Amino acid sequence: MSQVGHQTARALLRRLALEQAECRIPSVRAAIVRDGEIVWQAGRGQVDGRPPEPGTQYRIGSITKSVVAVTVMRLRDEGLIDLLEPIGKHLPDTRFGEVTIAQLLSHTGGLTAEPPTGWWERTPGIDMADLLSRVGPGEVKHRPGRRYHYSNIGFSLLGELVARLRGVPWDRVARAEVLGPLGMDDTTARPRPPHATGYAVHPYADVLLPEPEHDAGAMSPAGQLWSTTTDLARWAAFVAGDTGGVLSADTLAEMREPATVADGDAWTSGYGLGLQLTRHAGRRLAGHTGSMPGFLATVWADPGDRVGALFVANTTSGMRPGLLTDLLDILDEHEPRLPQEWTPAGADPALLALTGLWHWGPAPYLLRLLPGGGLSLEPVRGTGRASRFAPQDDGTWLGLDGYYAGETLRVAADHLDLNTFIFTRDPYDPAAPVPGGVEGWH
Repeated sequence: MSQVGHQTARALLRRLALEQAECRIPSVRAAIVRDGEIVWQAGRGQVDGRPPEPGTQYRIGSITKSVVAVTVMRLRDEGLIDLLEPIGKHLPDTRFGEVTIAQLLSHTGGLTAEPPTGWWERTPGIDMADLLSRVGPGEVKHRPGRRYHYSNIGFSLLGELVARLRGVPWDRVARAEVLGPLGMDDTTARPRPPHATGYAVHPYADVLLPEPEHDAGAMSPAGQLWSTTTDLARWAAFVAGDTGGVLSADTLAEMREPATVADGDAWTSGYGLGLQLTRHAGRRLAGHTGSMPGFLATVWADPGDRVGALFVANTTSGMRPGLLTDLLDILDEHEPRLPQEWTPAGADPALLALTGLWHWGPAPYLLRLLPGGGLSLEPVRGTGRASRFAPQDDGTWLGLDGYYAGETLRVAADHLDLNTFIFTRDPYDPAAPVPGGVEGWH
């Protein structure tokens, strides 16, 4: 197992120690994952009089939602559901059945955030029949699809969807189809020793209040799971792209796509399909935060750099939001990645002949050949529509991202036809079939 250097480890430990001391956290563990391996981990504080260990369990709260989302996406990939289907097709006993599965996954279904019960995180859970009888039209707070509105109830319904289609409770499905195959054997629905006790820290005195912990019942898909830093490191590697066969790479990438923006006017954070998203220092991070009374946890992963960071702590509140991004910044400062060595690669002569300058009307674009045989078309001056394209069996090219995602590029001898837009070697080449005709420059 590779490890960070001593100087890097010391800087990372100091940042974690500052968090534990200044925020008065009973105990906290953190880890960094690179290329699927833990390269640094450490703990501060105590659990039952001892430092927390890699195998010490903490409740991970809403990180549970991401695990549930993976089980839902597996159903979709098997053809058992369609994300555009209303939840009422599979849960006919709901009273807001028009909300789609995709909207529930992305928190855009408009459902209320909390169930119409007592404070569900601090009281024993109720069963699904009881919950559904309480959740009526009044719990729809926004028109479905209108806006991002975080909903714990939405994920309780997704867990029930999984349970009904598989015929066993959602947590057994997660164990068999996700956690087990990923080797996350210490991630469980109920705590097992050794585990941390959840505490609230008094805001004005150095004393602790034990927080209650119960089985959340029907609400368990929203935040039931307990885990360890070792298991969450595997989860970070999974989110970064090491799927272990649990999902296809394309499905995981779909989950990481922004489905909605969570912070209004400026897109710095958002939500995909069961995954939170954020931007930091050029990184696009995916993962999830977790919060239950007495516990905080977060996992962030950067699939572009195959790096992730995580922490677990037994405190109700008080931690600063930048711990993990600070740890990633320290890693970048002390041990930045070296770029991959460039090596020449073979190219189909027909594709090589396509490269170079093309024009959309008077605007110049560059077409480049990408590693693996794809194409990139981007404006020369940096403003305009840029996309990558993958070859298709019928000789066309499929847009992968940007404005032309999902659109078709067709290549002719003297022009490119990109979803009806004609690109020519010279601006408005009269020899090419430019709609509207070309009379010549004056």
